Amino acid sequence: MERTAFTKLDAWKNDIRRKPLIIQGARQVGKTWLIKEFGARRYENVAYINFEANPRMDSLFSSDLNFERLRTGLQIEADTAIGPGDTLIVFDEIQENGRALTALKYLAETSPEYHVIAAGSLLGISVHENVSFPVGKVDFLQLHPLTFHEFLRGTGHGRLAELLATDDPETIEMFRDQLVELVRLHMSIGGMPEAVTAFHEFRDLRQVRSIQDALINAYEQDFSKHAPPFAVPRIREIWRSIPAQLAREQRKFVYGLVRKGARAREYENALQWLHDAGLVHRVSRITKPDLPVTAYRDPRAFKLFMHDTGLLAAHAGLPIATILEGDTLFTEFKGALTEQYVFQELLPVDRSTIGYWSGERSQAEVDFVLQLGNSVYPLEVKASENLQAKSLRVYNERFKPVRCLRTSLSPWREESWMTNVPLFLVSEIARLIEGNRLV
Repeated sequence: MERTAFTKLDAWKNDIRRKPLIIQGARQVGKTWLIKEFGARRYENVAYINFEANPRMDSLFSSDLNFERLRTGLQIEADTAIGPGDTLIVFDEIQENGRALTALKYLAETSPEYHVIAAGSLLGISVHENVSFPVGKVDFLQLHPLTFHEFLRGTGHGRLAELLATDDPETIEMFRDQLVELVRLHMSIGGMPEAVTAFHEFRDLRQVRSIQDALINAYEQDFSKHAPPFAVPRIREIWRSIPAQLAREQRKFVYGLVRKGARAREYENALQWLHDAGLVHRVSRITKPDLPVTAYRDPRAFKLFMHDTGLLAAHAGLPIATILEGDTLFTEFKGALTEQYVFQELLPVDRSTIGYWSGERSQAEVDFVLQLGNSVYPLEVKASENLQAKSLRVYNERFKPVRCLRTSLSPWREESWMTNVPLFLVSEIARLIEGNRLV
């Protein structure tokens, strides 16, 4: 499996201002595999330390955090020599040891010649639990489920992935039917590495669904194991309401769908817990599409997405038969899977610059608003080839953007005011804008 994150890891390794790196992401998104594979490719030695249920490391980090003292214990635990530059030190499940997290600060200050990567599935939660976090002393990398390009490479379609990265729309169009079929599979299988690998090896969607169900069950067990007891029921209520939230025509999150009479203040902490665990993402309404979009967020209105399309399909109980029914998958569930897919493809750009827009006194709503470079672009998602763009026209007349964007099953199409981008090219939008293809 090839992840685009390897390029970012190479840049980190070669950065003269390199700090210890923290990789964040939901459980089972592939953090441990990525780090170990990177270490095997780029270093002579990998000193792997797992802090989960590890009393030896609890004892080692309980006192002096001087790295020369720590190095002796780490070499014994990892059974490998640790040298500056030639060894990758891996701290896995670091959220289980608050002192190890604090030690990253001292490593950055006193021993920058050592290369350290830390990871933790629930690290975002630990940050809020009185752990001394090394602010300003670490770099970050957010790992998400596999994108469509990564899915192509992971399922034996690497040449198609290479084709999508070119500016050759004529050749891309020749393979459109195959690409649409692969988008449909990616939406239903998702991007969790275990599910993708299982499909590539066995081509059995029932086995994929079994893996997805097991992951969802593991997440729900995490609620009871790691969340404050008083918050667990509300975390579960929000989690279980997500399919119903996304099945609405207007996908704005409604607390009344969580529980009748529910109010925002009752669920704020539960919602934050799910966000910190990497299981959900908030996309806020933008009141005005101007720069920077973060300055125009409406904190009261937002959409809530899961972190993976395949898990959303399993969580909603979407029958496997639907996956096999051609383009039905794109319109089933009111296009929720398609919008979830587009959101995931946009995430690697920068989730802080993604919002959506809706009118104050009208039904007009544009699915996504993207800040890219010095412009703000509206992006409407169409789950079928019914390409009416009423809301996008309202937005265009009101705000006069540089270019309106729509993504759908239809081929690449340029009009005077709008460009239709095929669903399989969504992740290329930022690159195409930088290359003046969408201006």
